[in-house]
Amino acid sequence: MLNIKIADDQQNLMLDHARLRIVIESVLRGEGIDEADISLAIVDDPQIHELNRRFLDHDEPTDVLSFVLEQRPGYLEGEIVVSADTAAARAVQFNWPPQDELLLYVVHGTLHLAGYDDQTPELRAEMRRRERHYLGSYGLTPPYDDGC
Repeated sequence: MLNIKIADDQQNLMLDHARLRIVIESVLRGEGIDEADISLAIVDDPQIHELNRRFLDHDEPTDVLSFVLEQRPGYLEGEIVVSADTAAARAVQFNWPPQDELLLYVVHGTLHLAGYDDQTPELRAEMRRRERHYLGSYGLTPPYDDGC
């Protein structure tokens, strides 16, 4: 069973929580994870900036953070935090809807929970391929190739 909880603590974007839940489920099942407890927090830039500073020692806002809390064969527990402010700003830059930009962040964070990394060009290319696979299932293609 996949348990997904969503906390929307921002005022910037109107979001379809059912769509976000379905996409997380799709990525998890696609990566062979059938039992999970996942929380998704949608926050603003000041909130994600504080989390980024506290947990990763990066003194700036970011698009997405993910934290694996527990992982064992057949089970995953984790948290994904995404910034609606960053999604709105970058969506303008890349000329696509901010809800789709945020959805990309959700896919990216879920892939991190599933074990993907993007610290080298080779790993980043594989993660981008998986992002495009899952977003493509919903008729979406990110308008750029770089950036996490």
